[in-house]
Amino acid sequence: MGDSKSVLDSIDGAARKQKRSLLTRQNLLRSARAIFARDGFEQARIEDIAAEAGKTRGAFYDHFEDKEDVFFAIFEENIDRDMAELAPRLMNFSSINLRIDALAEYLSEVSKDGERILLNLEFKLYAIRHPQRRKRLADLHAQMCLTCCIPELGALLPQILRNSESSQLLHSLVIGGIVDGFSLNHLFNPEGLNDQEVARYLKLCLRETLKETSLDFETGIEA
Repeated sequence: MGDSKSVLDSIDGAARKQKRSLLTRQNLLRSARAIFARDGFEQARIEDIAAEAGKTRGAFYDHFEDKEDVFFAIFEENIDRDMAELAPRLMNFSSINLRIDALAEYLSEVSKDGERILLNLEFKLYAIRHPQRRKRLADLHAQMCLTCCIPELGALLPQILRNSESSQLLHSLVIGGIVDGFSLNHLFNPEGLNDQEVARYLKLCLRETLKETSLDFETGIEA
């Protein structure tokens, strides 16, 4: 009986420790988002990220290798949330055309998230300013798109998966570039480029980008 209780106590203790560790990681990610957006990716300090979360540098390094590592964790977290929210929206429509419209509406909502847009731009600027790291960071970004985003999105927009891997990556980069451009200009001049205009032009751009398919856009039926 005593041995069984010790085992149960050990399991319970491990579960509590794992829960605390997950909570610490989530707090650090939340803090990193705020610090990166406030100070810029390059100027952000690990000490500030840890302090904002109420943790130490040691706690940061228990969960992440460096600032690049925590950024990719943020990027992955964004993808997971996007896919969880997008799937039920897109599944409401049988037409590919309507699914693309729904995707555009969702991306127009994302464009209003100033913190998220700043994070994307800051990281890309960091990579551009450091040519020796740009290729590695771009390759990691591309790999995450291909392994995390494309398969999930391809299940809802099948024409994406009909293309080669290089074409899939091109679609991902083009869509990301479209969203970055609209988002930046919307944040810079929301009166000149309002929410409705962002959604309208996103639909036009996405239809053009994704039109290379054997599916009938009006019906979503195999041609």
